[in-house]
Amino acid sequence: MADVEKKETVIIGAGPGGYVAAIRASELGQKVTLIEKSDTLGGVCLNVGCVPSKALIQAGHRFQEANDASTYGITTQPATIDFKKTQDWKQKKVVDRMTSGVKMLLNKHKVEIIQGEAVLDSDTQLRVMPVGPQQFMSTNTGTTIQFDNLIIASGSHPIEIPGFKFEGRVVDSTGGLNLPEIPKEFVVIGGGYVGTELAGAYANLGSHVTIIEGLPSILAGFSKDMVSVVLKSLKKKGVDVVTSATAKKAVQDDQSVSVTYEVDGKETTVKADYCMVTVGRRPNTDDLGLEYTKVKLDDHGIVQTDEQGRTDSPHIFAIGDIASGPALAHKAFFQGKVAAGAIAGKNTANDYIGVPGVCFTDPEMAVVGMTQAQAKDKGVEVATAKFPFAGNARAVSLDEAEGFVRLIYTKDDKTILGGEVVGPGASDLIAELSLAVNGRMNVEDIALTIHPHPTLSEPIQEAADVALGFPTHI
Repeated sequence: MADVEKKETVIIGAGPGGYVAAIRASELGQKVTLIEKSDTLGGVCLNVGCVPSKALIQAGHRFQEANDASTYGITTQPATIDFKKTQDWKQKKVVDRMTSGVKMLLNKHKVEIIQGEAVLDSDTQLRVMPVGPQQFMSTNTGTTIQFDNLIIASGSHPIEIPGFKFEGRVVDSTGGLNLPEIPKEFVVIGGGYVGTELAGAYANLGSHVTIIEGLPSILAGFSKDMVSVVLKSLKKKGVDVVTSATAKKAVQDDQSVSVTYEVDGKETTVKADYCMVTVGRRPNTDDLGLEYTKVKLDDHGIVQTDEQGRTDSPHIFAIGDIASGPALAHKAFFQGKVAAGAIAGKNTANDYIGVPGVCFTDPEMAVVGMTQAQAKDKGVEVATAKFPFAGNARAVSLDEAEGFVRLIYTKDDKTILGGEVVGPGASDLIAELSLAVNGRMNVEDIALTIHPHPTLSEPIQEAADVALGFPTHI
């Protein structure tokens, strides 16, 4: 009979939600054991998702800047790129640095790390099964663990669609980030966050990219006028965008892949070096042994929880991609802190209305809070105020004056309910609007806050001035 070890707080998964939950639980005085089946820490985000994709996007921007230098009176030789060096930089200088930092933080907080696959036997017990060579310090896999509290942060995996098996030249987002070469022709199935970001990155690196999207528009969920700004940029880069299309099949050989799609009953086949499929992700809840617990799933495999992340089994919590709310790393960060706090007896709760969403397109897009349509559905009368980056000196001096900031606020007392930014630095600017939404601030609070000049932050203040009826620079 296997040995039984008793643990206080156990966490399954060392991605953004899991490792942050481990650190916070340790800070709150709990003895924490973190179980991770991969041979590295940080989950999809740090290893094959959010972070390396931004590195690739940055490389694309640098390459384009070098090629466009003549615009600013700078004469250079035509830029060339050694993609192997680019990939090495992305892995060694970005990914490895960040994941080693996570391990250092966990060690600092005395978190026990076990490499293995956790499978639940009951609401209070799990087994840790070995998954290969041990990369971490602990080697006690194959044992049974009884826990006082459990946080599940097992993440998600890419969805595979019929006719597009992930192999060879048909890749998921992980494969798309780690291509051995810059494709001359690149097909992207799915025009959501990930697909559009990487389509833009490879277009900047010199690829001819075709995006195939099933819906009438790419980047569903963003306002039409925001998407139009990004579409204009994509078309300028030579990206072909096909919408209302059904991806039918991919046929490949050693040299290329032929992708067939259908629009209005007519089939078209395009030939490419690689095809990347990014049509969404499914939560990793199938192989956890949840059927032996009181934990309940919805029809999409999402764990049902209360506002603290607690499941129907009172001592089991779920966070991150397997839990409700958007599948975003920063949401997982917060959920991890809330769950750890709940275990420690803190009166904490998740509130998803203030969770910002960011798409690192060119230009960037970011949103937070309610849209006009969502407010209308709730019976709230709202107004909007918009200010273009074309009226901002810093954006003009950066030669990045496309896009705008929009505030969504109540008509009666001008409380800010939501914000939208498309333009330079949107991923950073949305933080101010997130604070405004979470703090239930009104437009006057923004208008009376002095923003430094010349900076990209000023359009937020200018939009507030528009809302108050006293615009300055338009």
